[in-house]
Amino acid sequence: MCLAACAAMAVSAQETPKLNEKNIDEVLKALTVEEKAHLVVGARMNDNKSAAGEVGYTRLIVPGAAGTTYPVERLGITPVVMADGPAGLRISPRRENDGNTYYCTGFPVGVHMASTWNADIVREVGEAMGNEVREYGVDVLLAPGVNMMRNPLCGRNFEYYSEDPLLAGKMAAAFINGVQSNGVGTSLKHFAANSQEINRLANDARISMRALREIYLRNFEIAVRESQPWTIMTSYNYINGRYTSEDHGLLEEILRGEWGFEGAVVTDWGGGIDPVAQVKAGNDMIQPGTYAQYETIVKAVREGRLSEEDLDRCVRRILELVVRTPRFKGYEYSNKPDLKAHAELTRRVASEGFVLLKNDGNTLPLKQTDRVALFGSGSYKFIAGGRGSGDVNKAYVVDLRDGLISNGFALNRQLDDRYSKYMERELKRVDKQIYSRPWYMYEIRPNEMPYPNDFVVEAVEGSDVAILTIGRNSAEAFDRHIERDFNLHVDEQALLKAVTREFHKAGKKVVVVLNVCGPVEIASWRDSVDAILVCWQPGQEGGNSVADVLSGRVSPSGHLPMTFPVSYADVPSQNFPLNVPENGTNQSYENYSKTGKLYDIPNIDYTNYVEDIYIGYRHYATRNIEVAYPFGYGLTYTTFSIDDMKVRHKGDRIDVSCRVTNTGNRAAKQVVQLYSTRVNPDVDRPAIELRAYEKTPELAAGESCVVELSISTDDLAEYSEKETAWKVSKGNYVLSLGFSSADRPLSGTVTLRKEKLTLVTDAMMPAQGDIFINE
Repeated sequence: MCLAACAAMAVSAQETPKLNEKNIDEVLKALTVEEKAHLVVGARMNDNKSAAGEVGYTRLIVPGAAGTTYPVERLGITPVVMADGPAGLRISPRRENDGNTYYCTGFPVGVHMASTWNADIVREVGEAMGNEVREYGVDVLLAPGVNMMRNPLCGRNFEYYSEDPLLAGKMAAAFINGVQSNGVGTSLKHFAANSQEINRLANDARISMRALREIYLRNFEIAVRESQPWTIMTSYNYINGRYTSEDHGLLEEILRGEWGFEGAVVTDWGGGIDPVAQVKAGNDMIQPGTYAQYETIVKAVREGRLSEEDLDRCVRRILELVVRTPRFKGYEYSNKPDLKAHAELTRRVASEGFVLLKNDGNTLPLKQTDRVALFGSGSYKFIAGGRGSGDVNKAYVVDLRDGLISNGFALNRQLDDRYSKYMERELKRVDKQIYSRPWYMYEIRPNEMPYPNDFVVEAVEGSDVAILTIGRNSAEAFDRHIERDFNLHVDEQALLKAVTREFHKAGKKVVVVLNVCGPVEIASWRDSVDAILVCWQPGQEGGNSVADVLSGRVSPSGHLPMTFPVSYADVPSQNFPLNVPENGTNQSYENYSKTGKLYDIPNIDYTNYVEDIYIGYRHYATRNIEVAYPFGYGLTYTTFSIDDMKVRHKGDRIDVSCRVTNTGNRAAKQVVQLYSTRVNPDVDRPAIELRAYEKTPELAAGESCVVELSISTDDLAEYSEKETAWKVSKGNYVLSLGFSSADRPLSGTVTLRKEKLTLVTDAMMPAQGDIFINE
């Protein structure tokens, strides 16, 4: 009996392998169809309580995490915990029957990090964020967001990087490499063309193949090739009639076949309609998971509508993901990351992304002895980051008021007392409304204090300078509006008018701080103020970071990652949902149906990208349209010169160098930008396109450095729809160097004598008549 039992146990052990890095194929064979279906469907399954109960403990691993995969204990397959966090890990700060807190660091948002134009800084933030991911027991951070800023009103632009695919892709790669250096994963999102929030679950982005390849996929391609994220998250929307999570050409032929992506593909939460089509397309994981999706996949395999080979392909990638995770490797996370050190990092890096738009008469930096009249509700309610899944449960936010005081500035006491009392009442009103709104909705902006003429006049006498903060917040599930958002609200206009009139009458300066999620209309009022500093949404130490720059301890060195237009009417992507009424519900589902598209409303159910490749500066520079502030623009507290440009072309390599000299009297950094222009093209091309950039080290007054940039001739390729290929055309190319897209004083010419074609798949090509680009 004993020998038989031992033999049975030995056989059982042999038949039931435990997962490790070398036996994935063996474990795959040991899985049942039901277990395989569970692995490709997330473990939430709220529509079946008994099934959810089987894996319910996974929700208790890290409370507040976005989702998990299904564990299979008999085979040693551990769950993968995934959590939100483009600007910091998003988990619950408090836990039931637990007196400890689990706050995370609120870092600067994506658009802010891109404004640094500094991959080293972005990687450093990624490393710190990845440490918190690991120490709080999370395996995959659902970040970064790398979608193009097609339109300045997109509600999630604060999470994204740029209107240019090169800058966006490079920033994303730096962030991913930083996070993943901790042995945890990322999820590059939202793949692809998630350009609006309204009806994002059912909008069909109708894009030419040229624009898709050169703009809306190029950013992802750069990030994938330079960082290999562990996962990629598909977007909610259709592209040219196909859901991205159900598009085999996008996921298998382009992402994996052309770019060499090695990780797993996961849906956005609730994305797509048909789980069988998703598995066939190569979308490996469906999150957060429903029991109906699980049943559908099992049934499809049993009935032969889904091959087990296709299912195994997805399961294998999930197993490959599992064995990389800290949880699988038995890492004992501490729940105690060094939040103090990360807060100090946040304060330091935020100032490098601040963009100084205007500084007449050296208004900034301020003297430490200057008495400050601090205006604006935003000065007392600073915006650290956006809302929705991009929000972070942080321990505190340093407002501008507190930052100025703690850094030695004296505020006009009478004005400060008046604002403090007003804001106490106003925030009680606002908080009541915030508490009744869903977690993903943008926060209501506090109104400005009424009757500004009265208190502004009183503030002039006891002050040396005025600082006025204008704040803007946004969130997922909603897009911004032109009125009261892109344009200043009437109460902001009244305050700004009163402050500039009275302070200038007394010969005193006015500084505007833009604590914003993206561009605002600025041309109508910029001439009335003396200095404008864009501090974006700078994270939890924002007030201190701004004070560091206003005081001159740090010189701003950020440059715009997008264009500030003169007017919204100048924006090339006029095909965008405007003035859609809000009723408090999630506008992602504006016309969504689980059974398919039911409506055909322009810019809501479908959006024709009529501007083609001409988004952002590509449009403004090519059409010679005046802008408020151009792409790549940013001042410092000193001045720089650029000279001695050299261009060396050998084979497929083009090297460009120049000398940058600090010609002022303060230390600062500068960004050198390289653009290309194709001379006499045989097809329409943008006037300029960013090809490379480099941020200098901090240069002391009078100090110089040589900046070297290198590109490949392949970087000059254009997508040819006719040949279904990347095409490097022969001819002349002007390479220009400068400090912004509109300031390029140096140039040289490169001549390419041979044409080069690189054929690619046409798998995403829409059927004839499916897409209409020109309206």
